[in-house]
Amino acid sequence: MVSAQPEYPGGELIPRPDRTPDALRAALAVVAPARMPEMEREKDKALTEAVRQSSIDPLRGFLLRWAAVIEIERHPATAQRFHRAEYLAQVSADPETSRQYVRESGDILRAAYKDLDA
Repeated sequence: MVSAQPEYPGGELIPRPDRTPDALRAALAVVAPARMPEMEREKDKALTEAVRQSSIDPLRGFLLRWAAVIEIERHPATAQRFHRAEYLAQVSADPETSRQYVRESGDILRAAYKDLDA
């Protein structure tokens, strides 16, 4: 699990934020500020899709996705493992090694989503 045993000597970088746009934006500004433009683009897409569908489901999906991103990033050791696995999955010349890293990054992401439900 991502949050069960933080591997960062000082614990979590920040407490888990509320799942609101403002709280997630503020948290992302601390744990992964370089991803702010990506979050804003996805927010715009979610809003557009919500209007098109006359549904708030795209907005819920947006909030959940970014809550999971932040759940990973607020634990530095977990974030490092996640990003390393994603990178190695892309650059590995061996298909089986690549699949192993895809599984590892997927496991970390699933654990983040599971922690959000806890």
